[in-house]
Amino acid sequence: MNKIVTLQQSVMAEDEKFAAAIRDRNTRMGLLMVNIIGSPGCGKTTLLEKTALHAGLSMAVIEGDLATDRDAERLARLGVPVVQINTKGGCHLEANVVEKAMESLPLDTLDVLFIENVGNLVCPAEFDLGEDFKVAVLSAPEGADKPLKYPYLFTSAKAVLLTKTDLLPHLSFDMEMFAEDTRKLNPAAPVFHVDSLSGAGIEQWVGFIKLKAKEKKANVR
Repeated sequence: MNKIVTLQQSVMAEDEKFAAAIRDRNTRMGLLMVNIIGSPGCGKTTLLEKTALHAGLSMAVIEGDLATDRDAERLARLGVPVVQINTKGGCHLEANVVEKAMESLPLDTLDVLFIENVGNLVCPAEFDLGEDFKVAVLSAPEGADKPLKYPYLFTSAKAVLLTKTDLLPHLSFDMEMFAEDTRKLNPAAPVFHVDSLSGAGIEQWVGFIKLKAKEKKANVR
């Protein structure tokens, strides 16, 4: 009697090796890496612009988009070292591509390396890029129900940002639902309410990043 044995291996196993190598290198350098994930138009690039202007940290950005380098150009105008990755249809970044992009950045001069992932609430959350943590970004116009609809991102994130809060008076955004759902999914994650255009809430977000960068430097082995 023939016996069929099925061997299963993670399709991401090879890329996970790149992620582990990135994480190990960053730990030795004391470099904080943050993976910013959110839908197209939620304000990820604007958030990074404000962070560059107010954080007082040496930072660089890896920009992920399907096409164009417009977001990278915005950050470059502020003097931020930036590398553009165009996935040409891919819905997320992968660690092997991120590692290659890092070769073009002055890593030994940085406090923080941000990855602005491809606009998507699903795929990017499932791939380890070697980051210290993920940040979930949701804009108020997207609706308060999104955390429960996309639970993996909001469960795995170490911080949640609600952006475009200046629009709340014009929206039927259920703040109580949003607060309760995010708390149930991830009670340990701080939630920042941010209006990047006026700067409201940026100080609290920047303070969080500065603390995490300081902790990473303090734990260099």
